[in-house]
Amino acid sequence: MYKVRVNKQILKSLDKIPIYYLLRIKEAVNHLAENPRPFGSVKLADSENAYRIRVGVYRIIYSIADDVLIVEIVKIDHRRSVYK
Repeated sequence: MYKVRVNKQILKSLDKIPIYYLLRIKEAVNHLAENPRPFGSVKLADSENAYRIRVGVYRIIYSIADDVLIVEIVKIDHRRSVYK
């Protein structure tokens, strides 16, 4: 089982997300501990170990460290601004 790390700055940014999406995002992040590469996850081309999953119009960008079993959430944002 992987450990999921979420930065305090990311937690603060979740305040602006509507509650409907927020509940789905929290559920998706919790499932990353069990399976860090779920169906629908996409490996990002510009990084060695960065992935993204979709939750409605929001994207969760995260990195996986398999050697120490850690999933680190890098960014959670709307699809139009998450890659900037």
